[in-house]
Amino acid sequence: MTSADDRDQQRVAAARAYVDALVSHDPSAVSLHPDCTRVEFGVRTGRNGPHIARSLAKGPQFRLIHRVSDFTATVDGHSVTTRYVVHVRPRALRLGAPVSETFVVDEENRIRAIVARFGLPRPQSA
Repeated sequence: MTSADDRDQQRVAAARAYVDALVSHDPSAVSLHPDCTRVEFGVRTGRNGPHIARSLAKGPQFRLIHRVSDFTATVDGHSVTTRYVVHVRPRALRLGAPVSETFVVDEENRIRAIVARFGLPRPQSA
């Protein structure tokens, strides 16, 4: 039997795999439900799991990301809310944008839904 702490850790790991794929552009470790959707500011940007995986791998919107920092996650049932900073190219400008994403993770630790909000890139300290 899995404890609540173990379930929470597994759900955070599912969300973290997605965040890591933003940098690596390799979605192979991301467990997306086939019907997963992604929404940014109320606009659907991912229509299903395979579409989201393709976007992670080849989407030009994610190619600008070269690093993620300050990752935190909180779990409330099946929802994992993450906050982090994405650092975008060109690296010399040291720009980072705050991101908040909520992931709905099912009993099989597959991401069923992603809701994203982010701020404008701003200069970050080294």
